[in-house]
Amino acid sequence: MRTLRISAAAEAASLALLLLNLFTVHVSEVSSLLGPLHGTAYLVVIAATFLVPAPPAARWLALIPGIGGLLALRRLRDR
Repeated sequence: MRTLRISAAAEAASLALLLLNLFTVHVSEVSSLLGPLHGTAYLVVIAATFLVPAPPAARWLALIPGIGGLLALRRLRDR
C-alpha cells in the first residue's frame, strides 16, 4: 500500500507539472525529465494495484492515466 500511495502521488504531481509546463513556458528539459517519471509512476501504480488484494473496480480505476492511482486508493480505502 505504501508503494501505491507514493506512486499515485508521483503520477498525479508529475502530470500536473507536465501540463503546467506545456501551457506556460514549455521547457523541453522539464518535459524530458518529467515524462519518463510520469510513465514509470503510472506503471508502478498499475503493478501495485494488481499486487494488492483489491476489488476489480480498483484495478480498472488504476488504468486511468494521471489520476487512476488516486482513484484506486480511494476505492481501496472505502472498502
